[in-house]
Amino acid sequence: MKIDVQTHNAVAILSLQGEFTQETLKPFEDVVNTLLADKNNQGIVLDMSKVVLLDSQTIEALLDVNDQCRDRLRQFKLAGLDETCRKILEITRLLDQFDSYPDLAEAVKSFA
Repeated sequence: MKIDVQTHNAVAILSLQGEFTQETLKPFEDVVNTLLADKNNQGIVLDMSKVVLLDSQTIEALLDVNDQCRDRLRQFKLAGLDETCRKILEITRLLDQFDSYPDLAEAVKSFA
């Protein structure tokens, strides 16, 4: 999995590409921990438009990041979920746990 990190007006944008599974979880967690340590960061947008697979471990990690952001009074938003990833979160009844947007632009705009 490839992770690209950008910042837009104190909002971190993580763009993921490929399979987001247990095997690729450690680099994601490392990046998130670095971002959460930055007190100037207002929140994280996770661009999942190029993610082709989620597993139970990564869903748990997303829930953990969501909780960590809330604990730090920051926002965590998902953007660009494809039909498969959206369906996985719907079936597990977890989609409502996240602020989800159809694309990256809408998610970033929601911070304004």
